[in-house]
Amino acid sequence: VQLVESGGGLVRPGGSLRLSCAGSGFTFSSYEMSWYRQAPGKERELVADIYRNGGTTNYADSVKGRFTISRDNAKSTVYLQMNSLKPEDTAVYFCNAADRWYSFWGQGTQVTVSS
Repeated sequence: VQLVESGGGLVRPGGSLRLSCAGSGFTFSSYEMSWYRQAPGKERELVADIYRNGGTTNYADSVKGRFTISRDNAKSTVYLQMNSLKPEDTAVYFCNAADRWYSFWGQGTQVTVSS
């Protein structure tokens, strides 16, 4: 099982980034997919999640209206479009795949929002 995140980087406040997470080694379409983030000195927090068929999404209050989670089950990939980025969005962003029995994590990708 592997989850590989990409798309992180340094961006100015107000800018945008699109994160991707490619899954392999498991039946991607059978898993709920989520994005978490962890800032220095803080606990990991849920940013957004999307149900197996992509029909239902949930967001943390801090990112509602700015971030959009989506998935392409044919490509075994989940995305996080991040707009209007703020310095407080700076964190390592992790992809998670979960079902009733298992939970898998990616290695994380750094997002830094700074002028």
